[in-house]
Amino acid sequence: METTLNTVNSAGNTTGSYELNSAWLEEVKGDQAVHDAVVAFLAKNRAGTAATKTKGMVRGGGAKPWKQKGTGRARAGSIRSPLWRGGGVTFGPQPRSYEKEMNRSTRRLALKRAFTERVKEGCVILVDAIALPEAKTRCMNAFLKAVGAGDDVLVVVDDVSPTVEQAAGNLPGVQVMKVGAVNPYWLLLFKKIVFTKAALDVFGKRLSCQEVKA
Repeated sequence: METTLNTVNSAGNTTGSYELNSAWLEEVKGDQAVHDAVVAFLAKNRAGTAATKTKGMVRGGGAKPWKQKGTGRARAGSIRSPLWRGGGVTFGPQPRSYEKEMNRSTRRLALKRAFTERVKEGCVILVDAIALPEAKTRCMNAFLKAVGAGDDVLVVVDDVSPTVEQAAGNLPGVQVMKVGAVNPYWLLLFKKIVFTKAALDVFGKRLSCQEVKA
């Protein structure tokens, strides 16, 4: 596997090369870790707000419908019983968190494997920096076209510039993200990934057991 990336400038011209540290890559294991990481990320983002009322939450039902004995009917204590129309719901959904736990080493393995696969596919583009003359959509489009990123791309930066963020705001297939927030889901979602050189340095620290805040 090729472990050297060419670096380009904002005009798309090659300016040098970048050697990837072997400690950042994982070709053998990690498929299950990537799957688990993606499932955990999607689960964490579920709203978990579905809710139904139990018989204690439904209004009314304070009075006993009829006396306990002598009517010939089944005994009943409340008209809000789940057995009655208009009553509460038995075992209905309640607000909850769908978050799944993953240990740190598994998260890092998933990140390494996902990054390795995108490098093998030739989907990672490394730029010296993103220098846009204006915070305009056309400027971002011109930059992405020059570096060969297309219109379905994740742009990873070490620090989000208001100019870059605003320029990409109207492009539905472009996501600008700080390097500390990148996870396997985002790495696999887009056709191309553009890293700035500074962002890849920081990303390498994450892969080398040095945590970076988002």
